[in-house]
Parts: sequence; structure tokens; C-alpha cells
Amino acid sequence: MADESLDEVDRALLALLRENARASTAELGRQLGLSRTTVQSRLQRLERRRVISGYTVVVNEEAEGPLVQAHVLITAAPKQGGAIEAALRRVPQLRLLHSVSGPFDFIAVLAAGSIGELDALIDRIGALDGVERTTSAIVLSTRIQRRV
Repeated sequence: MADESLDEVDRALLALLRENARASTAELGRQLGLSRTTVQSRLQRLERRRVISGYTVVVNEEAEGPLVQAHVLITAAPKQGGAIEAALRRVPQLRLLHSVSGPFDFIAVLAAGSIGELDALIDRIGALDGVERTTSAIVLSTRIQRRV
């Protein structure tokens, strides 16, 4: 969907939802100067048009305890990308999966409770049917993180 089809109210509504996706329609309406029913109607329209494709929870990393993160670059055999993606969807430690251009087909971001767990997980990914090679980089620290 093109940006020009969103008006200023839509953009303001999306900005408020980025801050707090659990805000009630009444609260959103107060902040926007609109009625609750108008906000609900706009939300439904944005969802129907797939401008809003879902709502999510952002968990404080400290709440889950210390986690070791890694970026795993994955090379897939020809025509195996779909099967690999399906298998990775079932891995609860997978935080993010990018399909990328270049020498690798995917970049997976993993979070595990220990180096040992991460090592076993990377081995498990490498053993998936269709995975030709993995290259891993353990995250030492996050210097900049922006929420979209």
C-alpha cells in the first residue's frame, strides 16, 4: 500500500499504536480528538487494507533472564527455502528471520539461555534438510536499537 493513501489522522493513529498497541479506542480517540467509534472504524479499515497486519508484545529482555543472541547466516539448497522457513517457524528461540540477497539466503536472529543451548540450536539448524551451510556471529552488545 502506498503512503499517500494514508491521511494525517491515520499516521497519527499508527504512531500512537506504535507507542502502545493496547491503548483502548476511547483513549486513542481522546488523544486524536475523535470519537471511539471513528477510531474503531479507522482501525478496521487499516486492518482490512493490511496497513495494520497484527499487534504484538515487546518483552523486556531482562524479564526473560540473560540470553545469548546470535545472527546465523543460512545458505539453502535450490528450492528448499520454503521448507527451511517452515522448519524455523517452529523454533521458539528464533526471534527474526530475514530473506536476503547475496551469498546467503536467510539471516536468522536467535536468542538462547546459554552458549551451549545456542551451539546445539545452530547445529540443529545446520542439520535441517536443505541447509547447505551456516555462519554464525554471537552478539556481544547492542549499541543502537530503534523500534519501528
